[in-house]
Amino acid sequence: QVQLVESGGGLVQAGGSLRLSCAASGRTSSSYNIGWFRQAPGKEREFAAAISWNGEQTYYADSVKGRFTISRDNAKQTVYLQMNSLKAEDTAVYYCAAGPVLVVPSTYEYWGQGTQVTVSS
Repeated sequence: QVQLVESGGGLVQAGGSLRLSCAASGRTSSSYNIGWFRQAPGKEREFAAAISWNGEQTYYADSVKGRFTISRDNAKQTVYLQMNSLKAEDTAVYYCAAGPVLVVPSTYEYWGQGTQVTVSS
């Protein structure tokens, strides 16, 4: 079992930055790939970014590439999502999730409760 808790969401103006954190716990949490997903009001949840268990591989959706950076610190069991140049369309609830296959979002099996990010234009 892996438990995930997100933090760092909030209200920011367009063009601003936020850093989200995903704190993991559980005996094997550092052996899982971690992904960030988001869900805007009235829309389906979508993939944003993912990082391999050892931090050597990263994977981004085209919509965030070049603006968002995912990283992890396994000693702290924490994954970060640095979000720069935020746009109004980035407004969503952001979730982190853990799974065995980096580039297959449907395999992510453990989920946090989400953190709200609101970007004002």
